[in-house]
Amino acid sequence: MKIIIFAGGSGRRLWPISRVKSPKQFEPIIDKKSTLQLAVDRVLETYGAENIFVSTNERYQTLVRSQLPELPPEQIIGEPDRRDLAAAVGLAMAHIAQSSPTAVDEPVAILWGDNYMQHVTNFRQLLKSAEALVLNRTANIFFIGETPRYANENLGWLGLGHKISNQNGTPCYQFKSLTYRPEPAECHRMFEDGRYVWNTGYFVTTPRYVRELYRQFQPEIWSHLAAIEISIGSPDYEETLHRVYPQIQSISFDDAILTNVPAEDAAVLHGELGWSDPGTLYALKEAIEPSRSRNVIKGSVVDKQLQDCLVYNYTDKKLVVAVGLEGMIIVNTEDALLVVNKDHIPLVKEVVNDFEGTSLEAFS
Repeated sequence: MKIIIFAGGSGRRLWPISRVKSPKQFEPIIDKKSTLQLAVDRVLETYGAENIFVSTNERYQTLVRSQLPELPPEQIIGEPDRRDLAAAVGLAMAHIAQSSPTAVDEPVAILWGDNYMQHVTNFRQLLKSAEALVLNRTANIFFIGETPRYANENLGWLGLGHKISNQNGTPCYQFKSLTYRPEPAECHRMFEDGRYVWNTGYFVTTPRYVRELYRQFQPEIWSHLAAIEISIGSPDYEETLHRVYPQIQSISFDDAILTNVPAEDAAVLHGELGWSDPGTLYALKEAIEPSRSRNVIKGSVVDKQLQDCLVYNYTDKKLVVAVGLEGMIIVNTEDALLVVNKDHIPLVKEVVNDFEGTSLEAFS
């Protein structure tokens, strides 16, 4: 099975830890390794470096190579422009399809380089189950879910239909629904219902199936990707990529492709992965310390009567004192201080986006 790990985002939801020049997936946040390095570590032994591809922005290719020297350089795919994930996934699938004569029909796992996983053995078993189910054509695409630990309205949720099979201990369910960031009341209902799981954003399919979805539902994007694909491996590739890729519509992969997947083509696998998305500051807290009665503290910090807080101080020149707070995120760096309630974490990205074109852009 081929593995594609996406690591091209700017990480603005994790600001000010993550900046444009060094996004979240490259920062040594957990165990002195970046989340990208951890993502590769989870699959390297099973699938081998020759089957692992990383998709990133061109500006980060050198950084990726320095963090992942075991990967062949040609398997680090650089996007010359930010065109959202529909373009990025399509480009990666083109490279996979051209990597070998049979690759277009082989299983491929789409993973992300900014997640955290506690139960790696369970994750590896789940990937093996998904690979086997793709090969026996139980479904064309398998979404990977995490058993929810609480009603997290900042994530997507997968609805489960009837149970299809049990592949080596991994339950496989009919795909019923995909809901992104539900309202709090609806989120709590889904959590209590028990027939919904967190959407990790991972899935396993084949390049042929995904490419057919592009051809059928996004013909303009498909035509641009096809023009790039025929140049892969030729002297014209870089020129073609830089000329054509910026013309691709900027649209999310979910909106462009996944919303068009027929329910009967899809299935859901899930398990106890200990998965979390530290792409947000509260998710980082939850990944390191899931208990809502405890805190995550780093640096020169004095705290008293805190609950469910993350307080990071990256400078020794200033003492951070936090008293009597609950559900708060405080991050102090050399040039910026962020204070935000965990319920308003999504607004951080909006604030940083507003820096563009202003005197504050250097802080992004």
